[in-house]
Amino acid sequence: MTVNIDLSGKKGVIWGVANQRSIAWAIAQKLIDAGADIAFTYQNDRLLSSIEKTTSSLNDPILLECDATDDSQVEKVYKEIQSKWGKIDFIVHSVAYAEREDLGGNFSDTNLHGFRTALEASAYTLISITKNASHLFGENGGSIITMTFDASVRVYPGYNIMGTAKAALENEVRQLAVEYGNRNIRINAISAGPLPTLAARSIPGFSEMTRAHREKSPLKRNINHNEVANTALFLISDLSSGITGGTIPVDAGYGIIAL
Repeated sequence: MTVNIDLSGKKGVIWGVANQRSIAWAIAQKLIDAGADIAFTYQNDRLLSSIEKTTSSLNDPILLECDATDDSQVEKVYKEIQSKWGKIDFIVHSVAYAEREDLGGNFSDTNLHGFRTALEASAYTLISITKNASHLFGENGGSIITMTFDASVRVYPGYNIMGTAKAALENEVRQLAVEYGNRNIRINAISAGPLPTLAARSIPGFSEMTRAHREKSPLKRNINHNEVANTALFLISDLSSGITGGTIPVDAGYGIIAL
């Protein structure tokens, strides 16, 4: 029997589309193909032209400026969403950032500013984005997903402070899942293998990382954007109604191998 996922009438916000190579954009396209309506956020005017270009194939998409580390701006975004739609059904959090000098070199060289920057952008934002949106979910609840990486539990040379941020992010997923479970708001993370996004290309040793995944994973290959988007579609749909607080690996099995 064929099962088609229909998200017609479902509405949600995607945080973190930078360009057409973004994981968040691959997810957006998959959700739109399934019938969902989506609003996109962008950080500042400097990135507006990029997201306008990325979403140019869509019919008058909702684009909202927001620095996700600023609670007041996050709250403002949801007020605008409420005035347009009334309620939402899902959120995709794909926000991550670290100072370039904190990627590569010695982890212990990370200073307090770099630590705060990475943890605020990559982990704290999920708390703010979830809390400020929680009142917009209807009585049937909804789904929130975020993006993590295997460096939350292993050491990837060069990933440095971002590994710490991803570990914090995954802990937040579990705590938020408990807090909002009685409102049927499900919160999960996707742990994707290395993908050639704009942010990933700035990580020292990224090519070696992809090679290791390809050679050592059970499937003997790297994953692609579409596979992550398919998992996001499942987690946002009612097919995953019994799943919350989880970290779902999409890594060709790399995470099960003893290295």
